[in-house]
Amino acid sequence: MNADSQPEERTIEVKAISRVEGEGKLYVKLQGESIEQVQLSIYEPPRFFESFLRGRQVHEVPDITARICGICPVAYQMSSCHALEKALGIAISPEIRLLRRLLYCGEWIESHCLHIYLLHAPDFLGYESGISMAVDHREAVERGLAMKKIGNQLVEILGGRAVHPINVTVGGFYRAPSVRDLKALLPRLEWGLEAALETVRWVSRFEFPDFPVPYELVSLKHPDEYPLSDGNVFSSAGLDVPVEEYETHFQETQLPHSTALYSARTPGDAFYLAGPLARLNNCYEQLLPTSKRALEESGLRFPLTNNFHSIVARAVEVVFAFEEAIRIVHSYQAELTPSRIPYEIRQGEGCHATEAPRGLLYHRYRIGEDPLIAEAKIVPPTAQNQGQIEADLREYLRQLLSLDDAAIAQKSEHMIRNYDPCISCATHFLQLTVDRGQDPASPKSE
Repeated sequence: MNADSQPEERTIEVKAISRVEGEGKLYVKLQGESIEQVQLSIYEPPRFFESFLRGRQVHEVPDITARICGICPVAYQMSSCHALEKALGIAISPEIRLLRRLLYCGEWIESHCLHIYLLHAPDFLGYESGISMAVDHREAVERGLAMKKIGNQLVEILGGRAVHPINVTVGGFYRAPSVRDLKALLPRLEWGLEAALETVRWVSRFEFPDFPVPYELVSLKHPDEYPLSDGNVFSSAGLDVPVEEYETHFQETQLPHSTALYSARTPGDAFYLAGPLARLNNCYEQLLPTSKRALEESGLRFPLTNNFHSIVARAVEVVFAFEEAIRIVHSYQAELTPSRIPYEIRQGEGCHATEAPRGLLYHRYRIGEDPLIAEAKIVPPTAQNQGQIEADLREYLRQLLSLDDAAIAQKSEHMIRNYDPCISCATHFLQLTVDRGQDPASPKSE
């Protein structure tokens, strides 16, 4: 065959995905109309959190795990506290549980608003950043920042500070929040609820690519409430089991191109989707009235299978978080006493999962005879979604083959952002190198 008739080989390499917490890159190899390879590689050196938790005292774990993520430290604290409380046989009071739920609402608000207004909306509206978008959409960006600030204030009141809270401990809180401090936040929470409803209306008007995917949707599910800190592990494929059976139905594997583990269902090794879209599909009936109405008015219809709609799902969850926070603050009439349940350290093992903003977060701990932490296992939502991100990219690329490399890179960026993979606030997402299989002396585009 004449060499000129060979299908064009295109290699698209994103050397630094700078809005992911850590270091990652994207590699795509195309051969004509064939998608030969798609790899989302997390190449940062291992952080060894599970390893250096071993030998630590129980009370140290929530403060250490909070450092895994600066955007969602509460999620790591909640999962670790609940798992260790199970290991130690601690039954927290309904009041402590409710305040933890309120703390989690604060994190959902600040995390989702950061993502919606500064990281994801610019992709839909054609801007390179939230800063450039603010030139034409100042009111919207200011609304998003104001809501994020309220979420941070809620975390600070309950957690002692807005980032890496220091008031959370096994058994409860070191200090109970004052009734006065929480009640003083009510006017801002009520404003935030209205702003969140406007957010749903705003993002619902965006233009979305047509990209339905038959996901297996995995989340917690609780019979009486929208899941934050409790529930069975539930999937749209029929799974409904206690958290203690998580490792029977999900497994982690190491692939050569990534230092992050991939999660998959077992048996079968199928990837799955965790996060806001999964929660809304699985737990719609548990939404509170205002957030349920907001979803209905958004125009989305079940089943929700287009992850480009995740920005709407996050906006609906912001409505829910404000609505739930208002409900809990109204119910808080006297300072919590005691603020934590006393306990004795003993040998044991426990696991728990909560719903981080980005999806299911699983922790398991074993306390040895010492009694120090003998084993720790943490499965974050980004690792659970990594395989599905690659699968989405592989399928979405079929719609993009006629585009130039820069456009493919930009749209791949948008696809990755649907998952909000522990994103940090960098202004540049992709550094792109394209090798079209040219003569080595020929210039390459960057």
